Amino acid sequence: MTDVLGPHAGFILAAYLAAAVILGGLAAAILLDRRAQRRALAALEERGAGRRGGASS
Repeated sequence: MTDVLGPHAGFILAAYLAAAVILGGLAAAILLDRRAQRRALAALEERGAGRRGGASS
């Protein structure tokens, strides 16, 4: 495979690996933050802080 990529194969593969790691980290951070926000919202609703605006969902 490195023959196809030429003399810069190491750099190209490292760049793709770095991009994959960064995107995976961002996705994990988003999922962890979503979980934390849901917990915080549940705690607020448990204390009696309702949602604003019209119908509740």
